[in-house]
Amino acid sequence: MRLAALPGMSADKGRNMRDNFLEVLAFICYLVIVLGVGVYFFAKGRGLQGGDKEYFLGGRNMNGWVAALSAGASDMSAWVLMGLPGSIYLWGMGQVWISVGLLIGTICAWLFVAPKLRRYSIAAGDAITIPQFLTKRFLSKSPVLQIICAIIFIVAYCIYAASSLVACGNLFTTVFGVKEVGGITLDATFYMICAAVIILLYTFLGGFNAVCWTDFFQGMLMLGALMATPLIVNVVMQAPDFAPLAQVVTDANYYNPLSSGKFDWKSIADILSGLGWGLGYFGMPHILVRYMSVKSEKEMKKSRIIGICWTALILAMASVVGLTGHQFLGAYLEQGSQQLVFITIVRQIFPALIAGIMLSAILAASMSTADSQLLASSSAFASDVYKPVFRKNASDKEMLWAGRIVVAIISVIALIIAMSPNCKGIMALVECAWAAFGAAFGPAILLSLYWKRFTYKGAIAGIVVGFVVDALWYAFLSGSTGLYEIIPGFIASFIAAVVVSKLDKEPSKEIEELFDKAKQEV
Repeated sequence: MRLAALPGMSADKGRNMRDNFLEVLAFICYLVIVLGVGVYFFAKGRGLQGGDKEYFLGGRNMNGWVAALSAGASDMSAWVLMGLPGSIYLWGMGQVWISVGLLIGTICAWLFVAPKLRRYSIAAGDAITIPQFLTKRFLSKSPVLQIICAIIFIVAYCIYAASSLVACGNLFTTVFGVKEVGGITLDATFYMICAAVIILLYTFLGGFNAVCWTDFFQGMLMLGALMATPLIVNVVMQAPDFAPLAQVVTDANYYNPLSSGKFDWKSIADILSGLGWGLGYFGMPHILVRYMSVKSEKEMKKSRIIGICWTALILAMASVVGLTGHQFLGAYLEQGSQQLVFITIVRQIFPALIAGIMLSAILAASMSTADSQLLASSSAFASDVYKPVFRKNASDKEMLWAGRIVVAIISVIALIIAMSPNCKGIMALVECAWAAFGAAFGPAILLSLYWKRFTYKGAIAGIVVGFVVDALWYAFLSGSTGLYEIIPGFIASFIAAVVVSKLDKEPSKEIEELFDKAKQEV
């Protein structure tokens, strides 16, 4: 019988009380560690004088390992453990182009954006947020660009953070089911509220340091879970008495990288859309600030190698999980439940305690992204709107509290989105927010770093046009064309930024001198 292949293996969708207890124990231990990190950095930070720079950027003192894995973990949310393997499990190799696009994007970002952005942000008045960098890069005193950026941040991050809360709700309802304890219904809504509170607490307490260090451990957990699972599955499938949970139904084009089986528009649109995901890295604020936080050029070189290797392994193994799941589970999961492929496999092949640890990787992926997004949006509001517009003489303590209040507000809004019956699921939420950031900020960041003639008005035009075109394409054309909205949004943003900059007067001598100064290593 196949189930004897490994101890603790069970074909039942549910688990007995002992197994559930062990899985809960693993989750609780993980959550205690996460909260402990937040409390530690809260206590440690009380004696520091770094103010908003310390809270929002860790004092620019991140080492190579922490910065690299934090950038990766804040990027790879629960979709890499649920959405991507589920898509490949159900539809096949045509979905792998997303992994290819993301890998190309992360390599380009680490090589061509990370080192230059770190130097330029220091040279540009020691900027600690992306909107602040874009403003100081042009030596502008106008808060217009910062306000526009902050508005886009808050809108997109509410959607992005909601995806992480949905993942937590799906995880716990799948593992524990819907129960009633003491008159309280433990359903997806209850679990999402719990996740929001925990994320809020350790982000609120420890700031950037807590977020980065928890991201570091969560990144290691994600990688370990994704590497171990397909290896053990393949061992199980080699057993002579192995049989999949359900009949394996393989479409004729399942293993064909051309989703339609031929080189038609559907295949072309899928390839372009998958590769288009890579454009998001150039405009993702919570990833870009990780580059800015690295403490030295030496650590930056280390971070690049670690970050690229980690991302390559994560994407490769997530794809392998989807493919092995197709053989291991067969047609066990139908369309609509394919995102549970990793959870289902783990609970089938591992004893309960180990399964709990493995499934904590989904919590890690969800929380590592949500905390980064909350911190990036709060820093954008506190540093780029609250102080320059409302309270120019705000103290460091007041700035920290302004940021923390925004963290709480965005958490509540994200929770409302996640609980909405119209919510389309993890992958749809991530796609929407990822495209908005990439289209709005990607061209502005690249032109800021590489084009001396780029102007303040050009940056505003590019950001606004990119965001608007992305939103309109998503609303009216994405379904009929099959093309991911980040691509037309990015192109329109780039064109608008260049055209407006060319029509605008040339940058001042001081701005050009700053551009040249930013090339020096610091």
